[in-house]
Amino acid sequence: MTWQSNETLHLEYDRLRFYGFVFFATLCSYNFHWYLTPGVIHQSERISWGLRRRKLQLLGCGIGMIGAIWFLIPLLHHWLPIAGAVLLTFLYSAPKVPHPAFRWLKRIAIGKTIFLSFVWTYVTTLLPALVAGQAGDISVLYLTGHRFFLIYAICILFDYRDREADRQEGIRSLITYFDDNNLSKLYYGSVLLAALFALLLAPAVPVFVLCSLIAPVAITSMIKRYSQEHTSDYVYYFYLDGLMMLSALLHFAWSAAGGI
Repeated sequence: MTWQSNETLHLEYDRLRFYGFVFFATLCSYNFHWYLTPGVIHQSERISWGLRRRKLQLLGCGIGMIGAIWFLIPLLHHWLPIAGAVLLTFLYSAPKVPHPAFRWLKRIAIGKTIFLSFVWTYVTTLLPALVAGQAGDISVLYLTGHRFFLIYAICILFDYRDREADRQEGIRSLITYFDDNNLSKLYYGSVLLAALFALLLAPAVPVFVLCSLIAPVAITSMIKRYSQEHTSDYVYYFYLDGLMMLSALLHFAWSAAGGI
């Protein structure tokens, strides 16, 4: 997704070091989040696997932190926008930290889903533009809007599946607050906005790039009922998560085949 932002927005900066930072920071934050997440053996195949391998999660968190720091050092002159990414990432997992100082975050009405959606969008879209010094381009705004609302729609499906568990933990969000009718309006409204922001990029990007942006939006608009009826880990962590990077994969395939 970061690669696609670079290509679509024609960003010029030290891309390889930034890719390294994003990779290891993601490895660190993902393992940190799931290490703090309580669960029950047999709750799901993936959660059960993680619960039996807590030391591996700590190792992944440690390796990710070391790698992120290593690749961050050459980028320290961009410390302010990068610090924003670190803060947003921490805020998503902070309600799970077993300390009274963080428990109040569970009461934030819109926190969980918006934090997650924005940190994915910020790190893969807005942060590269800020590091490249090209964040003032209107195309950055359109791609950021497209990414945020697509990811938000997908996150709504994840949170709908986890709604009862979140309520039991006291984690509040629009997904735990809304009834099914209003939740559907929020979902399809997000899909519509994702499509709209993609279309606004039309004058600035090749047709195939535009089509690659629209493809996951079109699929997302049709999978709400299916995802609610099929809640296996494979559906959510391969199919739905895969939709976030589908556009980038299509873009990469086109570029590799000699396209623009």
